[in-house]
Amino acid sequence: MDEESPSSRKSKEIEHKVYARVGLLGNPSDVYYGRTMSFSLANFWATVKLQPSHHLIITPHPTHDLVQFSGLDHLVNRLQSEGYYGGVRLLMSICKVFYNYCNENNIELSKENFTLSYDTNIPRQTGLSGSSAIVCAALNCLLDFYKVRHLVKVEIRPDLILSAEKELGIIAGLQDRVAQVYGGLVYMDFNKDHMEKLGHGVYTPMDTSLLPPLQLIYAENPSDSGKVHSTVQKRWLDGDEFIVSSMAEVADLALQGQTAILEKDYSKLADLMNRNFDLRRSMFGDDALGSLNIEMVEVARRVGAASKFTGSGGAVVVFCPDGPLQVKLLEDACKEAGFVIQPVKVVPSYLNEDDLKTLSG
Repeated sequence: MDEESPSSRKSKEIEHKVYARVGLLGNPSDVYYGRTMSFSLANFWATVKLQPSHHLIITPHPTHDLVQFSGLDHLVNRLQSEGYYGGVRLLMSICKVFYNYCNENNIELSKENFTLSYDTNIPRQTGLSGSSAIVCAALNCLLDFYKVRHLVKVEIRPDLILSAEKELGIIAGLQDRVAQVYGGLVYMDFNKDHMEKLGHGVYTPMDTSLLPPLQLIYAENPSDSGKVHSTVQKRWLDGDEFIVSSMAEVADLALQGQTAILEKDYSKLADLMNRNFDLRRSMFGDDALGSLNIEMVEVARRVGAASKFTGSGGAVVVFCPDGPLQVKLLEDACKEAGFVIQPVKVVPSYLNEDDLKTLSG
């Protein structure tokens, strides 16, 4: 049999881009049967490429999966700035989760092999869901390569992505993955009854044009965004009255926020954003949140803007209700504090026709 030509293989290459995510309201209540509202952030993204190949190959990234160094100092500096883990483990994990899901649901997969590679410009440890963007993009490639997109419901895909990350010990909730699967602005209800009856939450896409102009602030060298949930989750499971009632209020902010955005009541939105952060701070405490993360929120508040974490820390979403002059004040304050600031760009929903056909109802 003739070997397939490189140009023929190239023509069969599949590539998917998935964007960073901003939690606008309600986080972190998604882990606690709450409600959230999140959107896809066009400023940053991850891409995964899949190309048919004789063997199944996971290609290490030349920067994020570095294993060759100029010396011990290079190795140590790299680990201190980037950590121990790149994206190869993420690609391997979603392959395993996808394969097992298809087996359990009698979805037949062809015996073809492929090579997976990835790239990302999402800043590390900024709470912008960089890991799940890689996993989501890889899942999209697998769905298309095996031609099973119509057999895996859109609502189930966030659970597959989360399962792949949990395999690796990554602590997270569903909201990031929902926003990245759907694209655009999504209101999510993780009510316990929904979760137990449906196996997923109820996800409602919203019109992204309803959002006011927003700003993103992040630190170049942020603290780890993955260690914040631990003690609060235990207290919540133990029925701690303060945590349970506070988390219920956080969830209610998303519900109120949905109405505020639909009615373009942006002063209400500003109040809700501020309240969301204040509740998080009261539950987690300053030590868990980190002084650098708190300072990002405070920089915005000192110029009268509303601000909150995009996720668990590392980046902040800001609304300047007084408009461009207030944004300029914020830019100056961020420059002085050493933070990066840029206007938020929102991605519209990127579900295609095959995806839409799988949606419940």
